[in-house]
Amino acid sequence: MIRNACDPDCINLAALSLDVWLQTYSVDGICKESSTFALSTFTEEYFKQRLRDSKYRCLVFEEGVYIRGFTLINLESRFQSDVNGFEIEKLYVHSPFQGRGIGRKLLAEIREQFGDRFWLYTWVRNKSVGFYEKCGFKNIGSYSFMFGADPIENHVFGYGGSS
Repeated sequence: MIRNACDPDCINLAALSLDVWLQTYSVDGICKESSTFALSTFTEEYFKQRLRDSKYRCLVFEEGVYIRGFTLINLESRFQSDVNGFEIEKLYVHSPFQGRGIGRKLLAEIREQFGDRFWLYTWVRNKSVGFYEKCGFKNIGSYSFMFGADPIENHVFGYGGSS
């Protein structure tokens, strides 16, 4: 079942985010920069703040009492122009449940509720790159930033109006 996230979900969203983020971005091991970022960002309060902010929407994929995945959408964030639509800031699926269609179902729900023009960025080494391409996303640019002393290169993928 896909539904809007609510305050009691926030602790689980924080835990799921820590798991997915560390599995994805700490492929070379755990370091102070990664630990500091993850533990200070993905908190229960972080998600409660997002739920209270009118520019954000958060959808969870739930089976029974378990959250298997979620998406965090920023309806006001743009990449280069309005033609690219809003941003999917996070599309996280708990690793034991990846490959079971949860991400695709969340994307379908996003299209149904909010429209079919959106974008996201993902690390060039992220295994999700192939998933996004299979779902019809097109590479529309790049986004780089410094993480500690390391430059982080990202693909920017667009769906709908950007393709």
